[in-house]
Amino acid sequence: MGQQGKDNFRDTIGTLNDEGKRSWIFPKKPSGKFYKYRKYVSYILLVFLFSAPFIKIQGNQFLLFNVLERKFNIFGFPFWPQDFHLFVIMMIIGVIFVVLFTVAFGRLFCGWVCPQTIFMEMVFRRIEYWIDGDRGKQIRLSKMPWNAKKIKKRLLKWSIFFIISFLIANVFLAYLTGSDELIRYILEGPLNHTSTLISLLIFTGVFYFIFAWFREQVCIIACPYGRLQGVLLDNKSIVVAYDHKRGEKEEGRAKFRKNEDRETTGKGDCIDCFQCVHVCPTGIDIRNGTQLECINCTACIDVCDHMMESVHLPKGLIRYASEENIEKKTKFTFSSRLKGYTAVLGILIAVLIGMLFLRNDIEARILRLPGQLYERKAENIISNVYTYKLVNKTTKSIDEVSFKLISHKGEITVVSHEIFEVPAQGLAEGTLFIEINNSALKDDKERVIIGVYNKKELIETTSASFLGPRSYK
Repeated sequence: MGQQGKDNFRDTIGTLNDEGKRSWIFPKKPSGKFYKYRKYVSYILLVFLFSAPFIKIQGNQFLLFNVLERKFNIFGFPFWPQDFHLFVIMMIIGVIFVVLFTVAFGRLFCGWVCPQTIFMEMVFRRIEYWIDGDRGKQIRLSKMPWNAKKIKKRLLKWSIFFIISFLIANVFLAYLTGSDELIRYILEGPLNHTSTLISLLIFTGVFYFIFAWFREQVCIIACPYGRLQGVLLDNKSIVVAYDHKRGEKEEGRAKFRKNEDRETTGKGDCIDCFQCVHVCPTGIDIRNGTQLECINCTACIDVCDHMMESVHLPKGLIRYASEENIEKKTKFTFSSRLKGYTAVLGILIAVLIGMLFLRNDIEARILRLPGQLYERKAENIISNVYTYKLVNKTTKSIDEVSFKLISHKGEITVVSHEIFEVPAQGLAEGTLFIEINNSALKDDKERVIIGVYNKKELIETTSASFLGPRSYK
């Protein structure tokens, strides 16, 4: 790096000024190949985000995270508290996938997929460009006294921001309580659901605060992912990088002069136009190297390519590249570290798929009634009392359900109904007695296996502890 780069190397957060106060960022409106691709990806993800709670597969909401009622739907598959182990495995798979992706491609998730970036850059900032104009106009408007023009623009922008924040809060509620509940709240009127309305307004305020004021500070201060990438990245990771070898050369970066031959002068290809800084949504200078604030949004790539074309220099001064690629011109390789993460990820995915195939539609739990001993009946029959709970994980009711003893010769008597129904996405619970002849028992405490049948089909098995007398020994 040339002397000029050393003099202005940043050692503080880019959004703080010399007095330690917030330095407001007015990024230039990006344009170019990568920005166009990011818009397509963002629009697809926005459509998915707003439609997912209203899509149903076999009666199940496509995505549902109802923590209060402990109901979760992932891609249309319902998950109950009894499936918590599956949920944990999916979370671990998600974490390892992000780790693997970060090791290989840096903070690509943040720039292309993260909801914070998509809403901030592709929704709220685009509205801001439409109302306030590009970077120069935004700076002038900020410094302008509060006259009629500024008040009009601010009220219009803030009103639209609030409406969008309220819409996001409603969609967020649909993920938490279910789209059917949200529609019911709307049809019945907000005054009939004041507590829900208050919650919506709170979430609206949070989203408004984030996108209207906190903005890029979420990525710089609040999000732990930027710090995590410092641990995960190595010199082989593909990131948005400045080619300092080409940009600095022997004499460092310098302003462009018409018709000069930079090869002869030894000056780097970087013409020190600061366009990469002006377009950055987090206010950093990518020429200072990989930084935790960089969200790999590619805005600096597009604007740098445009400037290189303007001065008839090769594009790619800022590009997707690894440190090793810039230093040694080596290509990306699948390192042993990546192979290890991939192997772990593959094993976990295989385990999850296997568990999903083995997962039953009904979950049975039978437990001995606490504090109750066995009861001796006529003809040497030993009886134990139990409580049962059956959870139906499907959207269809399961009728004609009954219990049968599998491991021992004996009888199961269900209190009130021998054959009963388990409602759709509901549960059936009650009390039952298991009676076994004393001669069939080999110990004073045994495990008995109980089958749950739908008509004559075995749909689930479970076990319980059975107590008997010691006198049979």
